[in-house]
Amino acid sequence: MAFPIYQTGSSFHSNSSEAIALSSKSSIGEIKQGKVIYSIYEVLYLIDEKKAELIKGKNPVKFEQLLKKAEANIYVVFKDLRDKGNILKEGLKFGADFRVYEKGEKPGKAHAKYLLYVTNSSKKLELKDFAAKARIAHSTNKILLLAAVDSERDVSYYEIKWKSQ
Repeated sequence: MAFPIYQTGSSFHSNSSEAIALSSKSSIGEIKQGKVIYSIYEVLYLIDEKKAELIKGKNPVKFEQLLKKAEANIYVVFKDLRDKGNILKEGLKFGADFRVYEKGEKPGKAHAKYLLYVTNSSKKLELKDFAAKARIAHSTNKILLLAAVDSERDVSYYEIKWKSQ
């Protein structure tokens, strides 16, 4: 049975025991003051996996409706990495789409291994932008991970490590 996630404005939360148990076990969402707070991509994933349903007001929100408010390419990458056992957390303070924790690592108990940036495979990445992303990853002891999504929603990953002299 799917547990409810409630949307208030642009925030998503659930106080159900199922949501709290799942968050504790799988690090999806963040438990704060007795409820679980979710990103839009975590909500999409839980709906897609049929573990939760989104309620806005008194009405259920369909997956397709919510996806229109998100970036589809970012969700494709989120789902792909999450399905592989990785944990993804918001990366805004690093200027990234996500921080990525490898399978078996827990946020708060370990540091993220990667800073993830999602791009369209047909989009050119400016050298200055690329260098800035690589520099931020290096200065925070993380590896830069670029995810390029093509027109068929296939993802190619590029791991970029800073080479020391």
